[in-house]
Amino acid sequence: MSTSDWTMLAGGVAGAVLALYGLVILVTGRAPEPTARTFRSVRDAGFYHFLFGTALGLVVVATGIGQGAVSVTITVLAILVAGVALVRFRPRGRSRPVNRQL
Repeated sequence: MSTSDWTMLAGGVAGAVLALYGLVILVTGRAPEPTARTFRSVRDAGFYHFLFGTALGLVVVATGIGQGAVSVTITVLAILVAGVALVRFRPRGRSRPVNRQL
């Protein structure tokens, strides 16, 4: 296997793990504390990870196909999916009431 094959394999595995992690969060409705703290809701965390994993998987598929217009179309779709994750489900942290002592 060449270096590019190993890189694509690692990217595909990483995308699958991220997407699976997001699905588990969405199905169970629970996330590990560090993840839950980073996002406004558990639902946002699940969709963020799922969409980024899917986008990474799509880029790996597009690279593997290597057929001009099809590859570009899949890559543009991956960029759109990642864009939705960044805009709609980005990590923002939960808003906590300020504990002010006078």
